[in-house]
Amino acid sequence: MAAKKDAKGKNELPAPIIVKKVTVVEGGHHGGAWKVAYADFVTAMMAFFLLLWLLGATTEKQRKGLADYFTPTLVKLKEGSAGSNGMLGGSSITDVDNYPNRAGQTGTKSMTIPRDTTGGPKEGAERVKKMQEMQQRLAAKLAQSERLARLGKQVRMVDTTQGIRIDLVDDADFSMFQLGTTVLTGEAAQLLEAIGAMVGPELGAISIRGHTDALPWRGGMGANNWSLSAGRAEATRQALLRDGIPEARFRRIEGVADREPLIRDKPEDPRNRRISILLMR
Repeated sequence: MAAKKDAKGKNELPAPIIVKKVTVVEGGHHGGAWKVAYADFVTAMMAFFLLLWLLGATTEKQRKGLADYFTPTLVKLKEGSAGSNGMLGGSSITDVDNYPNRAGQTGTKSMTIPRDTTGGPKEGAERVKKMQEMQQRLAAKLAQSERLARLGKQVRMVDTTQGIRIDLVDDADFSMFQLGTTVLTGEAAQLLEAIGAMVGPELGAISIRGHTDALPWRGGMGANNWSLSAGRAEATRQALLRDGIPEARFRRIEGVADREPLIRDKPEDPRNRRISILLMR
């Protein structure tokens, strides 16, 4: 019986070998990338339908407020408005900017002007017009004498932030004062009389500043460009007093020696000798 059982076992086929392969898939059963794309799509659709609802349920004024809310930031606009080559990129400070200003306001590169204030380009034009009127009155005064008419080229008028500055400039053929002194020349006295007639009707305080060139003083004279420039400014004030300018209008008298040259690359140039009369705002 035992032999018969052994014989039967030898004739049987061996049991099949089963190999089980397990594949691990990251991100779940089907992956998660599609979920992100679907979420973005749903968000975009929600925003789109929200926009449609806003367009149909709001007034024009409300839509304008929403548009202003989503405008680009001022930082980005300033980069495109202020120029790429240095300050303002060669543009004028009173040019209109592209900043998002409120209705009724005027925007420039210098400032945004509220509706209830004055200033900006309009005021600048008024100042230029005023300065031109002063120049015309001075030219008419100087034209009365052929001798004085030649001195018109010595007068320069500049519109500054503080007011209108009138510069009386020396050159190689003309000097306001006798050499090294605070004594006015005859022509300078007549020129100051014409200046006084021009400034007299205008409002505003007056400041006078004296300038010298950089030529050194000879030793032992006991003077310097500081005292000379201040003395010449005071001599100018006294001349204007005699020409009818009230004493109360003078706000400041000062001398700056050769520290503010008109011709910076040539400090010894005679054009650096000048008197600056500032008609303050």
